[in-house]
Amino acid sequence: MNQWGRDLALGVRFAFAGGREGWTRALLTAVGVGLGVALLLLTTAIPNALAARDDRSNARTDITYGSATAPKADDTLLVADADTRFRGEDVRGRTLEPEGPRAPLPPGVSEFPAAGEMVVSPALKRLLESDGGRLLRERLPDRIVGTIGDSGLVGSADLTFYRGGEGLERYVDGSQVTRIDRFGDPNPYREKTDPVLILLILVVFVALLMPVAVFIAAAVRFGGERRDRRLAALRLVGSDGRMTRRIAAGEALAGALLGLVFGTVFFLIGRQIAGSVELFRFSVFPHDLNPSPALALLVAVAVPAAAVLVTLLALRGVVIEPLGVVRTAKPARRRLWWRLLLPLAGLAMLYPMIRQGNDDGDFNQYLVIGGVMLLLVGVTALLPWVVETVVARLGGGGIAWQLAVRRLQLSSGTAARLVNGVAVAVAGAIALQMLFAGVEDDYTKDTGYDVTKAQMQVTVGGGVEVDGAAERLRRTEGVRRVVAHSEGWLGDKRLDPAKSAAVTVGDCTALRELADLRSCRDGDVFAVRGAEYDTDTPQLAVPGKTLYLDPGYEGSAPGREVAWKVPAEIREVDSRKDLSGMERGGFLLTPKALPEAAAPAMVGRAYIGLDPSVSDAREQVRNTAAALGPLMYASDWSATEQSDRYASIRTGLFVGAVCVLVLIGASLLVSQLEQLRDRKKLLSALVAFGTRRRTLSLSVLWQTAIPITLGLLLASTVGLTLGAVLLRMTATPVRVDWGSLLSMTGAAAGVVLAVTLLSLPPLLRLMRPDGLRTE
Repeated sequence: MNQWGRDLALGVRFAFAGGREGWTRALLTAVGVGLGVALLLLTTAIPNALAARDDRSNARTDITYGSATAPKADDTLLVADADTRFRGEDVRGRTLEPEGPRAPLPPGVSEFPAAGEMVVSPALKRLLESDGGRLLRERLPDRIVGTIGDSGLVGSADLTFYRGGEGLERYVDGSQVTRIDRFGDPNPYREKTDPVLILLILVVFVALLMPVAVFIAAAVRFGGERRDRRLAALRLVGSDGRMTRRIAAGEALAGALLGLVFGTVFFLIGRQIAGSVELFRFSVFPHDLNPSPALALLVAVAVPAAAVLVTLLALRGVVIEPLGVVRTAKPARRRLWWRLLLPLAGLAMLYPMIRQGNDDGDFNQYLVIGGVMLLLVGVTALLPWVVETVVARLGGGGIAWQLAVRRLQLSSGTAARLVNGVAVAVAGAIALQMLFAGVEDDYTKDTGYDVTKAQMQVTVGGGVEVDGAAERLRRTEGVRRVVAHSEGWLGDKRLDPAKSAAVTVGDCTALRELADLRSCRDGDVFAVRGAEYDTDTPQLAVPGKTLYLDPGYEGSAPGREVAWKVPAEIREVDSRKDLSGMERGGFLLTPKALPEAAAPAMVGRAYIGLDPSVSDAREQVRNTAAALGPLMYASDWSATEQSDRYASIRTGLFVGAVCVLVLIGASLLVSQLEQLRDRKKLLSALVAFGTRRRTLSLSVLWQTAIPITLGLLLASTVGLTLGAVLLRMTATPVRVDWGSLLSMTGAAAGVVLAVTLLSLPPLLRLMRPDGLRTE
């Protein structure tokens, strides 16, 4: 162990005391390793960031939909839901009215805003003050008197406001307006994640981290050929082969340790940048990105250890003699059999979970991680063999082609290492896209909304008259059609009715959207038959029977019940699906048939058909709704809706894929520059003998294009295989998402092309005859 320590320390000294050559190699290695370490540290920080977001979200919870309303006291607060949307972004809003001096303050707010005032998040303040936020400013005209602190926001790009209100007590119903005595949900609902979503999470992490590990392993081998030639001098002064290898490992260790420092710096810079960036509507605060100490320690130990092991393994096939380096004049052909063992072992680990799905228990996490890792590692094992086998059979062509092919034939391993990380990333991405596309239908459901007739819904509350609101909405820019009605309940008793039915009030046009009406005029009353889950209407629709609109229940405010007698001329009609996709039962009343005293108990609904040629039609509708009253709520309609858990995992995949794509580009550029630096004298010699620079540039392009094409073909094969196995594991029919396959391979090819183009300027600088000068 002492000898190992001395040799490694000597290698570290050579890395930093070897002049410009040693420093350059150490810096290139450090940059390559540092990029990977930064992404690893970011990954270890993600669980803490998600937990911090969840904690802050739970701490500001107020309207819990179903929890008992607190009794009025000097420590209670009235809270009204004022959420809205602006150009696809959710804006969380609350109207607050304290009922005493000890009313609880929301997290991040130092004092309550008065009526006509509001406190906003920094991101919302910037939006409201920008030219692009003009329409939103019309909707939120209150004077801004402060900003919300970080403790009251989920992320740095969170759009949130609290505004002052008054007169909210008469609207307390526990849903849109509620009374609370503290913020935070004491019993937050923890939804059990189903096995398929756990499988998605596991595969996402493995697929995103494997390319990082591959890049780190490739980075510690930068400048390997020059290093091996320098090591021959050590043999000349008396070191044996084992000592030489240990010294080489020490050089790699130096670059890895410096890479840890670089990686930490990159991570700290990236963490600050993350606080001002929003990806796929996901944002964090810099202080959220704190890596777990145990995982950070694991990275700090694993990266240098991997550098030493990779270097020792790489030097097994190299004979370093006192008079030079022998890599065997005719390298032994790579064997295929053991390279196939890795993906086959991965398939064997995944096979026991075929067709397990959601019905037969959880997936074994260790088998999933191990199987996916072996399949992706199999790409790195198979790619050198594929590149060597193919380039050995490539023949004549132009000068640039021949230069590229001959270079690849001499060092196919180096070319394979250059694209290994890209191939692994693409294979994992293809498998994930297949899995997401395959299970998407399980987490996407049809809303039933008829989006051909209506694209928005406005809930009319707070004592606003429905017909007047509908007329205002019809006059709004971008609105083509408005269908409005009011909803309430009828019971057979004033308090705690045994039988009840829905009641809908609207003009004949609106009622025809709910039932088949042969004739209709103002004053008519209809009883709907055939509606699903409606069993009480036939027993209540008895002419002369007295019913009660807005009946009272235990705990509700008494005295709001309005008696109503079923008219003798009531007619039965058949139900039909309305614009929201439901079959409405109960009673249908035209406006004249509703007692005037019952109007305040009704909740209005307005269904809006928009003009697609007006770009901001939705924002105009929301502005009109906000101008009508503080309890008006406008919502968008869509034909389908997706599970929040599934959507968040997919968002995490996209965010991670962007980070890995950036790493791929940066690492490939560093690798390419290192390769060019290693061939500086060769390029200069070719130029000195008259080779055209365009020819050399094309040869460098071919040297990148050939292995990347082979790598993408192999990655597509492995990715499709892994994707098919994962779909079989979830008991989902196997189908290839060709669009995702082409987009993933196209994105990878685009990154490689961009890196090649960025490396051309330094290539042209290297192609000078004075590059032959040496010391």
